[in-house]
Amino acid sequence: MGEVENIINEISPYYKRNKGPSIKHTLVYDSPSEQLEPLYFWILNFMGNVMKKREKLVDNFASSPGSGHFSELGLKKSQMQQQANQLMQTLNTVLRSVLNLIYDLKEFKIRLGQYDLAKSKDKAKSEAGLLALKQIWIDKVDIQRGQGSINALSSGNLQFVTLRDAFFTVKDAADVDKIDLNERVKKLLKPRIEEFLDWRKRSEMELRKRYEIEKTYLKSQVDSLKLQSRWAKPYLKAAEKLAQDEKLAEDEALVTAFNTVILQLTLMGMSPVGVESAASHQKLSQPLLPEEFKKISKKIRKFYSVVVIDFKFTGIPTKSGQNFVHGGRAEIQFKSYGLNEDEYNLLKNGLDDSDLYSALKLVQGMTEDSLSSLELDLEEFLEEKKEEKKKPSDNPFAALFNLFPNKDSKKDKKKEEEKLKKMKTRGIKRDSYSESFVRNLAIADAMDIGFKIYDTLKKAYGMASVPYAGEKGEERNIAKAPQTTIEKTFGF
Repeated sequence: MGEVENIINEISPYYKRNKGPSIKHTLVYDSPSEQLEPLYFWILNFMGNVMKKREKLVDNFASSPGSGHFSELGLKKSQMQQQANQLMQTLNTVLRSVLNLIYDLKEFKIRLGQYDLAKSKDKAKSEAGLLALKQIWIDKVDIQRGQGSINALSSGNLQFVTLRDAFFTVKDAADVDKIDLNERVKKLLKPRIEEFLDWRKRSEMELRKRYEIEKTYLKSQVDSLKLQSRWAKPYLKAAEKLAQDEKLAEDEALVTAFNTVILQLTLMGMSPVGVESAASHQKLSQPLLPEEFKKISKKIRKFYSVVVIDFKFTGIPTKSGQNFVHGGRAEIQFKSYGLNEDEYNLLKNGLDDSDLYSALKLVQGMTEDSLSSLELDLEEFLEEKKEEKKKPSDNPFAALFNLFPNKDSKKDKKKEEEKLKKMKTRGIKRDSYSESFVRNLAIADAMDIGFKIYDTLKKAYGMASVPYAGEKGEERNIAKAPQTTIEKTFGF
């Protein structure tokens, strides 16, 4: 427990000074006979009702080696690993096929470029392309004649020294009679030129046909690669999630021979602060923010009310049918924060860089990254017409194969990464005077929501609740917006 708190204390200038959350409530629920699952889902559902967004940040477990829970999850992990390994072997085979096809298509494209160059209207380019094709014909086709090839005749004892130069000079059989050559050379040159022209025509047709066939085959192999990758990812992720957390496994509550399990979970709820609505709240006798904030709302960074709930379950797993149910001791901490947009983004990035997600990033590297590295080559050979790209796809499996993000999203992601990198290096800018008001409001809202979840949970489970106004003269325990330094100084 406490990974998220440590990251916030490190990245946020406000919480670096104040050390820790704005307020923290701790609840301990110890009941070996009752299940812990309903407790977790009650908090999860209630958080979804009182906050705009919720997400699970941490989900770790460790069980004692001598327990049945350890054995069964270890068996499931092995099954996931075996299945993933088989799919990865198939994926690697298809990937090698894709690589070979790409290299073949590159060779075809280079060769076809010579044919296109020979058809160019530019005289210099046309001549260069034609000479390149003649060289290919001499090296690949005519060389098979052995001593009768042009290279052998022009350099051998028969003294046809002008034959090679003449072949590269003339364009067709009619040009042979126009140049100054003896009859013996002309008789050899004419059929060779006709043969070359016929080869040029037929070879281009065959090469273009082969090029299109291999492009079609490449597309089918890429589709197969994406499908295999999509099949493998769930097994790889499941195998990793079924692995015990090393830090939790060192907990003193885990005794080798006992039947014990420790679960560590972290939920985070987030609600944005509406500056304009807070400055013009009609239902209250006094707006939450001064009315001037309507004019400057766009110049203020976004702020969020954030509630982080850490769970640590120490339970005794009991087999119930195919699965285990957990009864035991639950220690729950409710932490409230007010974070601006930069702090929130850096928090998410900090969690991605931590050990919590390192294994899942490795899974991504084994699947998506291997495809992304080939993206440029695949786009080159599998590009579609612009008109077809504009039309929405009716294929229900289109989303299944969509592993490559579009260029705009990649640019946006790169900009976001650069921005986060700068913030890590320079640090997050401190709140302005106006932003400190909004942060106070975000903190107050987060404190109210955190206390509401904590207090309602106690009531739902029949525990003693915090006294309210009118009960024994106690004042109502409501979190109010903290004062700024200036307000405290002047006593506002």
